[in-house]
Amino acid sequence: MRPGLTSPRAGASLLAGRTILQVIPELSAGGAERTALDIAAALSDVGARALVACEGGRLVSELQARGGVWLPFPARTKNPLRMAWNVRRLAALIETERVDIVHARSRAPAWVALGAARRTSRPFATTYHGAYSGKSQLKTLYNSVMARGDAVIANSRFTRDRILELHPFAAGRVSVIHRGTDLLAFAPQAVDPARIQRLRRAWGVEPEDRIVLLAARMTAWKGHRVLIDAAKDMVEQGMGDVRFVFAGDEQGRSSYVRDLDERIKRAGLEGIVRRVGHCADMPAAFLAASAVVVASTEPEAFGRSAVEAQAMGTPVVVTDIGAVPETVLAPPDVAAEARTGWRIPPGDSNAMATALIQALGLRASQRDALALRARTHVEQHFSLPQMCAQTLALYVSLLEGGAPREG
Repeated sequence: MRPGLTSPRAGASLLAGRTILQVIPELSAGGAERTALDIAAALSDVGARALVACEGGRLVSELQARGGVWLPFPARTKNPLRMAWNVRRLAALIETERVDIVHARSRAPAWVALGAARRTSRPFATTYHGAYSGKSQLKTLYNSVMARGDAVIANSRFTRDRILELHPFAAGRVSVIHRGTDLLAFAPQAVDPARIQRLRRAWGVEPEDRIVLLAARMTAWKGHRVLIDAAKDMVEQGMGDVRFVFAGDEQGRSSYVRDLDERIKRAGLEGIVRRVGHCADMPAAFLAASAVVVASTEPEAFGRSAVEAQAMGTPVVVTDIGAVPETVLAPPDVAAEARTGWRIPPGDSNAMATALIQALGLRASQRDALALRARTHVEQHFSLPQMCAQTLALYVSLLEGGAPREG
């Protein structure tokens, strides 16, 4: 980060009047989308024009309310012919809007953005939001666009290491900027109890019931099946007052959802495990929960839910892969009394049940101490101002023609 640039406003004199274009498929729910909104707001705060080119989505109105400008653009397409045509369209848009920097946040539109940025001689930045696996040479080539920026943002050290392993040509251009959490919104004192009660009623949870929450889109690697198996184990051990809530979009995966419903039915957990769809009030959701689970069976590039839940002081149980060791402190990396959550092997429902029973069994003083440690951990490492300041500093370095140092 540039010396002295410790808040978004510190870049005002260097970014005021500049135009930054972010390109993303759509503004729906998700970490990449939320980050795009946060950066747009930070740019607006320092007097820059914050443009976002995408196909729309439920967050467009929030983008506009926070000072950003939506440019309707068919960024979701993966059709090679349409992508080639989109290069010309985006290049024309860049010239018309006098864009200074192009920043891509997803692979298909990143290929378009790369072509348009090169055609117009604009600096090109990328953010590597996902733990792309590169299971074939063709897939590795497709993914490589996210490492082709003049500046490449990795959202964790795990992601940085994955980039350098798969795309060594990016060495020297990769910067680690952890996803930032809005600690004003994700703060227990900021949530009116009425918001929690509304959620519990909407979810059909009785006042005396405790909630274990898995907040993730409905896709197999997010580990819903593992939590169903853990729930069955816990119920058999006599924990009949716990309700397991899946909050997340189906995103068209109807066969997977039907499979989950059938699995719940076979386990005798109807009414105990329930799907509630998209949740628009995640601070209240995390505070309503007695424990939060991140059950991913494949590596998380960052793991936003675990960080936000820790900010709310809610115990977390997470699978110990990907960037999790950066976001949740637990043995053997720290002493048991310094933990901020529980880390378990992926796919291990028995370990999940054991960890959840421990988390739900904390005495009030133990839970309070855990909440304080977790909140402090997030404040020190994953704050929104820190992420915005580091991103704006990177933009400044691009405008000045210098490549960011690897870090």
